[in-house]
Amino acid sequence: MDDDGESGTGLPASIEAAWGIRRRPGKGPRPGLTLSRIVQAAMDVAEAEGLPAVSMSKVAAELGVSTMSLYRYVAAKDELLMLMLDAAAGSPPEPPPGLGWRADLTWWSRQMMATHRRNPWTVQIPVFGPPITPNQLRWMEQGLRALAGTPLREDEKLGVILMLSIFVRSQAALFIQLETAFQGRQDDTEVGALAGYNALLRKVLDPRDFPAIHGVIDAGVFDAGDSEEEDFRWALDRILDGVARLFGE
Repeated sequence: MDDDGESGTGLPASIEAAWGIRRRPGKGPRPGLTLSRIVQAAMDVAEAEGLPAVSMSKVAAELGVSTMSLYRYVAAKDELLMLMLDAAAGSPPEPPPGLGWRADLTWWSRQMMATHRRNPWTVQIPVFGPPITPNQLRWMEQGLRALAGTPLREDEKLGVILMLSIFVRSQAALFIQLETAFQGRQDDTEVGALAGYNALLRKVLDPRDFPAIHGVIDAGVFDAGDSEEEDFRWALDRILDGVARLFGE
């Protein structure tokens, strides 16, 4: 491997690692230490202590090896984060047969949301660029296949998949952050939090200055919050309504 993190294939080390085509580490790697074990140990740390706790030294300690021994397998922490994200995503499950494009993308989006909810630390990992790791590309492939029978152009299909991916990730981040914020309160439910928010707004907002917000308050929107699934499905349906308009459905 050369100084810029690339090997003889011309691919970045992180991509070689994800696809399993990187050359074996040199100079006698520790017996039993593998890339998959390193990634799993990092995921265990993220699950137990949160993503900020993940470091090369912490992962090495979990595995009982020296920090330097990890660098024979993983070139940098960013590479490790990319591999963690790919492992958490996993290979997408096959959708039920016979779905139309809309039901297929609804199912695809829900499955993606489920991966984030199972691994909440994934929404904190920075976006390093367009998807290039195996499982990320498998998810892209499955999403594009859902649109195969539509008249959309190829760039439009890719745009739809990118839009849905961004939407799902942002919704997951919102739900996870709200869930964390509610924890530890006297009433840690969403309904309880919204009721408190409703009361607070009534105290601080003059309806003459904020008539639109008071309209929402008076309509009882904050009295009983929708479930996470209802919020997600409503927004997803609006996105798919827009996609349908592109080809006249």
